[in-house]
Amino acid sequence: MDSKPRLTDVMKSVIAALFGVQSQQNRERDFGHDSPAAYIITGVVMIGIFVAALLALVSVLT
Repeated sequence: MDSKPRLTDVMKSVIAALFGVQSQQNRERDFGHDSPAAYIITGVVMIGIFVAALLALVSVLT
């Protein structure tokens, strides 16, 4: 594929992958790009936000 994925497409793909519900068509589209950097960076940031939210929730409840 010649075009780069849009940020919203990357975020949707990362969220679907984190929940384990990524479709085969989307997976093939995602792996059709030359560089996985956008997906890796987005995944790391989203996991960081998730962990920070859990830590904040635990600190508020205790």
